[in-house]
Amino acid sequence: MAKFEVVMPKLGESIIEATITKWLKNPGDTIEEDDPIVEIATDKVDSEIPSAVEGKLIKVLFNEGDVVPVGEIIAIIDTEPGEGTEDIEETIESAKPERPLVDSKDTKAQDIKPETTEEPQQEAVSSSDRFYSPLVKNIAKTEGIGQAELDKVSGSGKDGRVTKDDLMAYLKTRGEKAQQVDQKPADKPAATAPSAPKVTAPAVTTGAGDEIVEMDRMRKLIADHMVMSVQVSPHVTSYIEVDVTNMVRWRERVKDDFLKREKEKLTFTPIFVEAAAQALKDFPGVNASVDGYKTILRKNINIGMAAALPNGNLIVPVIKYADQKNLIGLAKDVNSLANKARNNKLEPDDISGGTFTITNLGTFGSITGSPIINQPQVAILGLGVIKKKPAVLETPEGDVIAIRHMIILSLSYDHRTVDGALGGQYLQKMQQLLESFDTNRVV
Repeated sequence: MAKFEVVMPKLGESIIEATITKWLKNPGDTIEEDDPIVEIATDKVDSEIPSAVEGKLIKVLFNEGDVVPVGEIIAIIDTEPGEGTEDIEETIESAKPERPLVDSKDTKAQDIKPETTEEPQQEAVSSSDRFYSPLVKNIAKTEGIGQAELDKVSGSGKDGRVTKDDLMAYLKTRGEKAQQVDQKPADKPAATAPSAPKVTAPAVTTGAGDEIVEMDRMRKLIADHMVMSVQVSPHVTSYIEVDVTNMVRWRERVKDDFLKREKEKLTFTPIFVEAAAQALKDFPGVNASVDGYKTILRKNINIGMAAALPNGNLIVPVIKYADQKNLIGLAKDVNSLANKARNNKLEPDDISGGTFTITNLGTFGSITGSPIINQPQVAILGLGVIKKKPAVLETPEGDVIAIRHMIILSLSYDHRTVDGALGGQYLQKMQQLLESFDTNRVV
């Protein structure tokens, strides 16, 4: 028998695991090359894993609902079914994961018995329903953290999951507390430091006729991500009003020819993306991330554009290397990603690697807004609606009042690393680029 191991693929630079949501093939099914085998979900996108070979699926190694690290073998395919099948059982046995398969919906983690009793106090198998990644379990074992102690570590991840940073922060305070206890006189009791007040949501009551709608999985993830962003980053929002009359008139004049020549619509979005990318090159502190007390200035300028999905949820596909593309390339990327989002065809790579985000608040007529930062970025640009307004223009003959196309841009930024001066300078650069738009531009 020739076996082929299906592994959990790398789904983006920041994604280390995915949840198996549905097996599309069952053991014994014949599979053609490129047939989808399983549906998976991350905190950013749902996707399918296709088969790279044809053959027969002989074993699945994880159940629906299981969280699987990237690189883990999840299934075995026999590429020569019917030939040399006497070693199938041996292959299946050798491919089994170290932990037993469980039904995550019906079986509690405390029912899982470790196969070995060696150092049971170090085995990071939770006595609750809490999930621990292999990395966290390895760190806990190395540092001598028993299961009872690990269960008490506060987690900042999804559903209170303990991340590597949570555990490292705990180890630091653990060492400091131990040192303080060693240095205290024996006749003085250790002082208990006041803990931060726990934030709890207010109780909600329902009345007659109220309808309760359960959030779907994606909306739950969005909700958790938004709460996390506000807790992590001190948000500040700055605003600037911009006269985009030249840009609007130019687009109106060239859009039909552009459509005929390029077979692509020319919307306002790629024009704003182009200006945003140019401004980021001048102010790289806005194209950054924060890691503890370090600011990471990103080399690449990858601009995400928030897009509404047909089901009402939100997703952020990313235009890679936006500063290196001309307006035609940006228009093609914007249209392609928007179409993929509407048809639920985005791939994991389409939504990974963003360094800065733009959200169009004006789609439904909003004048402006203060969007929430898309972590781990440090800023997000909001585009209000473009409206005709009376404005004062300075001319050689004196000031005049004219009808102009105006827009309010808002920039929400992380005050840990971006101050008002930098945020204001970035918006001012955007204003300069858009108001000086060349009406004779050839595209």
